[in-house]
Amino acid sequence: MATAAPPSTPTPTPTPAAARRRRRLRLARRAVLGVLLVLFVPLLAAQAALRINYAGDPADGTYTRDRDAMWLGHAWVDGRKKDADVTALAQRLEGTGIRDLYVHSGPLEHDGTLPESAYPRARWLIDAVHRELPGVRVQAFLGDVLANGGPDGLHLDRAATRAEIVRSAGQVLDAGYEGVHLDLEPLHSDDRDYLSLLDDLRDVTRAQEAQLSVAAHQIDPLPELHSVVGLWADHPKWWSQKFFGQVARRVDQIAVMSYDTAQPLEGTYGGYVALQTSLALEVTPPTTHLLMGLPFYYESNFSHWGHAETVAAAVRGARLGLSRTDPDRELFGLAPYIDFAATETNWQEYREGWLEPGAGRRP
Repeated sequence: MATAAPPSTPTPTPTPAAARRRRRLRLARRAVLGVLLVLFVPLLAAQAALRINYAGDPADGTYTRDRDAMWLGHAWVDGRKKDADVTALAQRLEGTGIRDLYVHSGPLEHDGTLPESAYPRARWLIDAVHRELPGVRVQAFLGDVLANGGPDGLHLDRAATRAEIVRSAGQVLDAGYEGVHLDLEPLHSDDRDYLSLLDDLRDVTRAQEAQLSVAAHQIDPLPELHSVVGLWADHPKWWSQKFFGQVARRVDQIAVMSYDTAQPLEGTYGGYVALQTSLALEVTPPTTHLLMGLPFYYESNFSHWGHAETVAAAVRGARLGLSRTDPDRELFGLAPYIDFAATETNWQEYREGWLEPGAGRRP
């Protein structure tokens, strides 16, 4: 005898409230997907473009012009370094193109003044470098944190502060330094007070036949990116290309801080440096010495991935940008940052990629 089928349980009819909840859930999921697409598709496209920018081989002849520079720490002027350290530095720099040393000799006080106690051994260092490294200049690396509207920091909008910075520049030149290297951060694009300061500093350095050099922020990788980011970030990372050019025309040397880029891969970091090099070359007059910074240190965080920001990638990226934009530029060099954090690998990659013909090419 056939077994009777159990009675089926009727599917409950959803209530209007439950139906509305499901619709809202579907709409929310679609909205999240849309946001992800809006955010990540352009990001992936940008990363692909940077990786493509790293492709190819640098042009022949795009090696050192013997016009490199290097940032040095404060230990060189505060008494910690001795004659033996200068001898070791001379041996390290032998055969390189490093001709300028930016020696940390500050920081400036927030009012722009500089106590002489900040660099008590400056005269010793300058004399020792001239003895051990003939032809290498020693510049005073001066910096401070900018207030940018806040209560703490250096206020460039105050004429009295700018005047004190100019006096501090004359002070270090009187102490024997052969140049003033200025690094004020975070410096926003289109800062007219900064340009005015550079004009005044240039009068001082020219009068003493000294160098005026600056550490420069990176240039907008996309037009007006600093303005867009500035809508939600207090301190946009980039300068406009126009502002970079305005700064470059006022100084003898401009060194791009082409590190701390947040690039996650060595190939995209190298492509980014190639882009920065091209953008900088386009607006730097041939009479101004352009330098691209090298990361002679290792960190691993959101703004600087050590596995990606290698010296090898930076050197090759700079050579690619030079090759594509102005391969015959004479006033061009690289600038390692910084001596006390440098590793043997950093020095090896700098030498092999920039100093030795035939090295540093794409595998």
